[in-house]
Amino acid sequence: MREHFRAAVALLALTAIGYFYFPGHTYLQSDTQIYVPILERLWDPGVFSKEIIAQQPHVTFTIYDEASIWLRHLTGWGFEQALAAQQIAFRFCALFGIYLVGVALGLGRAGAVLVAACFGLGATINGPSVLTFEYEPNPRGNAIGLTMLGVGLLAGGRTVAAGVAAGAAFLYHPPAVYPYWAGYFLLALIPGKPETMRRHLKGLLPMAAAVAFLLVLSRFQVGEREHQEFFAVIDAAQEAMMRERASYNWISMWPAATIWNYVVYYAVMVAALWRLRGRVPADLRFLLAAMATVAMCSMPASYLFLEHWKWSLMPQFQPMRALLYVVASAVVLAAAAGVAAAQGRRTIEAFGWFAAALIPPASTRTVNYILDWTAPAYRRAALAVVACAGLAAIVLWLGSRFRQSWLAYVAVAMALPFAVPALSGVRNYPHLHHAELEQLASWARSHTSREAVFLFPDAGKSLEPGIFRAESLRTVYVDWKGGGQINFLRDFLTVWRPRWEDVMTGKFTPEELGRYRALGIDYVVLSRGNEIKDLPTVFADGGYAVYRVR
Repeated sequence: MREHFRAAVALLALTAIGYFYFPGHTYLQSDTQIYVPILERLWDPGVFSKEIIAQQPHVTFTIYDEASIWLRHLTGWGFEQALAAQQIAFRFCALFGIYLVGVALGLGRAGAVLVAACFGLGATINGPSVLTFEYEPNPRGNAIGLTMLGVGLLAGGRTVAAGVAAGAAFLYHPPAVYPYWAGYFLLALIPGKPETMRRHLKGLLPMAAAVAFLLVLSRFQVGEREHQEFFAVIDAAQEAMMRERASYNWISMWPAATIWNYVVYYAVMVAALWRLRGRVPADLRFLLAAMATVAMCSMPASYLFLEHWKWSLMPQFQPMRALLYVVASAVVLAAAAGVAAAQGRRTIEAFGWFAAALIPPASTRTVNYILDWTAPAYRRAALAVVACAGLAAIVLWLGSRFRQSWLAYVAVAMALPFAVPALSGVRNYPHLHHAELEQLASWARSHTSREAVFLFPDAGKSLEPGIFRAESLRTVYVDWKGGGQINFLRDFLTVWRPRWEDVMTGKFTPEELGRYRALGIDYVVLSRGNEIKDLPTVFADGGYAVYRVR
């Protein structure tokens, strides 16, 4: 590992830049709004006793909860710090895995660092609504980092170590790693030399151990356990609500351009794989092609299993989120082809490959830049791609003329996380945390009982109630983000939907206090501008007014 020390330092720097600047990180703005209340209740059963999203935690088949609770016990940190530590560690694992891929392709350590930097810019996967670099410290993001490490270890011929990394990814989030294990299982079945077959079969042992360990661990789950029906059929009411609340699972609701985007990305991956054909180790070539192909097949498979057969497991498994590996493979291989072209002093070719690698990071959640030529932000994104790709090609061409090219490669690698957002104007996520919301949560935590139930009737589909829930450790009667649990828990719909339709009207009058009291609601929170002036508040700041129901 001594020869990789300098590269590891550069990758640590890229991890820090990626975490604090671009693509950045979030907390309590997406999935952690669900996971944190679940973890808090597992840590302290006295909180969230009336919170519907914490009463049936969907963490039985993952070590995410055990690892986070163990880390909190060990360090004395809160869950925010414990989850962030895991997120940073597994992001570094992802970058190091891609670096190992670059080394296996013969790009040198400096070239491999640049390939890892291109992957570290992240990408938004439109359609299934997922990311190659998760902003939130969730189980899927941890699993993706470990999977990429497994790919890198396999590229170097270390099948058992790769199996250990991918087995750990399975323990964190089984759906995130199924393309790897599907591809590796096919690889192990290919007839070949006896020593090669034995080596491939040994790589399956960690997966068998991970499956056995997870089954045993699920039997000893601490606290409440989830109650799921894996082989049920989705009824009409559940399907209607899922299509409204979680449309990303239903491919028939995707724009046609989104589907064609993945065809283009797949073609880029195949073209780059062909261009690097003399460099790519056989195992890596097969695995990357298999993972991307499995991901592409997830689209017709999801349509068949979910939309035709109505299998209830599909909204939980969410197979189309594997499409992130199509984009990830396209970015990594295109960047590798760009480095190889630059090292061969083929500057124009290097520019083309780098442009292909930089298109996904310059995309947003709402714009598909490959096919949506009329998008308002297209010109600025195109400028960013052209400028960054041209700069990379020129700098690497200059660096290739000198023996010490390390600085040229590292300079480009460090510059990309700053140049891409500055030139493209990409904003990965909104900033939802603000002082008024923190004051509200602090007041609720210190001045109300642990069993208090809050309602935000004018919040609509905003995410503020979920932030309040996690920071105050107080129950929120109903909110839009919490409704996502209908993907995992069949019975959740019968509780969440009536609440949502009953009280989230956007209006509040004093006459409704009696009805809220009967529902078990203790406090009503209204945004400034919607407050009732003739009704006394128990708390008010620049953003919110709170009224006591009981």
